[in-house]
Amino acid sequence: MSQEGFQSTAVKLSPDTRLNAQEMQKTSPGKTPIQILHEYGIKTGNLPVYVMDKAEGEAHQPSFVFSVTMGDVNCTGQGPSKKAAKHQAAEAALNILQIDTGAANVPVKMEANGVAAETNSHPNSVGTLQELALQRGWRLPEYTVLMEAGPPHKREFTVTCRLESLSENAVGNSKKAAKKAAAEKMVEKLQSLSGCSEITWTPKPSVRFENLRNSSGEKISLLRRNPLSIPNTDYIQMMLELSNEQGFEVTYFDIDELTVNGQYQCLAELSTSPVTVCHGTGISCSNAHNDAAHSALQYIKIMASTK
Repeated sequence: MSQEGFQSTAVKLSPDTRLNAQEMQKTSPGKTPIQILHEYGIKTGNLPVYVMDKAEGEAHQPSFVFSVTMGDVNCTGQGPSKKAAKHQAAEAALNILQIDTGAANVPVKMEANGVAAETNSHPNSVGTLQELALQRGWRLPEYTVLMEAGPPHKREFTVTCRLESLSENAVGNSKKAAKKAAAEKMVEKLQSLSGCSEITWTPKPSVRFENLRNSSGEKISLLRRNPLSIPNTDYIQMMLELSNEQGFEVTYFDIDELTVNGQYQCLAELSTSPVTVCHGTGISCSNAHNDAAHSALQYIKIMASTK
């Protein structure tokens, strides 16, 4: 996808920065733009921070917009998946930094390529979460802008920090401040779940669709047998009971933007392997959640019934 309309204005780079960028060209054959940008961030002591700015579209054709910030450079990318959008944002940043990406245009294979972190000489919660994820083999923390409010001179941002099945929201007068606050709340939650300042919490293992197909649990059996077309059904509760039985997590993410018909939107993410994301709409947030849960149940029903 073209970067036109998504790439920020180039900033003036110091001679040292230009030299470091040129050095990266010689040591980055066969690597993705996200990997190259991360390694460049390690060398310069300023790791890139990725934020999901927008998620829209239908479940079968989603569209994601991610921004990446590294020092004075800020770029945006768009793609049909989170990885693709991060890939585009990283490539735009590398172009501004004048780092050659000619040898780096290979498919993005691992979520771990999209590093969501920020460090400086004084480690903060954002950096702490990243190091924890890297050391423990978790999915890297992801920061999403949920809402922007207030007049131009006094903006207020709400950002959610997601780490495995956990999520925390925080508000700040800038995206950066809100991210840091959300990361701090996440560290506090991890310490609370661990029962001490040393973080010992471990996420639940992902549930594979093979497990769902072979399961004889009560809720999954009812899902296979019964129709999902009964009016006024609480699909959120049905999904909750199914997830508790099968051992996966369900997280709902509201989308700021309304549909063309003025309805609310949300995404339901299931911590299955692979991760399942379904879209929902409705005349209210709760209706959108119920619709997303309905779509997710339909998908699980198909996958759990296919041998």
